[in-house]
Amino acid sequence: MLFGYARVSTQDQNLNLQLDDLKKAGCQKIFQEKVSSIKERPQLQKLLEILREGDTIMVWKLDRLGRSLKELFTLVNDFQAKGIGFCSLNDAIDTTTAQGRLVFNLFASLAEFERDLIRERTKAGLAAARARGRVGGRPKGLSTEAQVKARAVKSMHALKTHTIPEIGQLFHLSRATVYRYLAWQEKKEVLISK
Repeated sequence: MLFGYARVSTQDQNLNLQLDDLKKAGCQKIFQEKVSSIKERPQLQKLLEILREGDTIMVWKLDRLGRSLKELFTLVNDFQAKGIGFCSLNDAIDTTTAQGRLVFNLFASLAEFERDLIRERTKAGLAAARARGRVGGRPKGLSTEAQVKARAVKSMHALKTHTIPEIGQLFHLSRATVYRYLAWQEKKEVLISK
């Protein structure tokens, strides 16, 4: 069976162009949604649940199915593993044909090549920074402002007039941060006493 999937990002956008083209292409059932969040697409999930071997899913453009290349390639590879075809009307990709699979695999190879180049450039940049004495990452320890709060938290905790959650509320800190501040103060006191 030939299924269509149409999506726009906002409620103001119109699906008519996509729907018309998908109907002309012969889609027997079209799933459509207006969602900006790429993670929560209930209609796509419904479609994925009913797809069976031999079915084909058709979209108007590749970006209607996935926002990132990684997500798109993961979906299409899953389709291929299950014997489900994929077709994009405006991108000339049809994985039900040998030529379409070749084009899609070329896209996948180029995307993987780009990811590898980015990874290599990042590693080279970090190595060059280390050679100049720079170390990446967040500075260790607490900022000056956090140190002041940590001392205040320790003082209040020592009075035993407030619980940990109450101290957190007073200083607008999570329970974990209160405990981290207390541990930092204790560690600092141990170092001073040596």
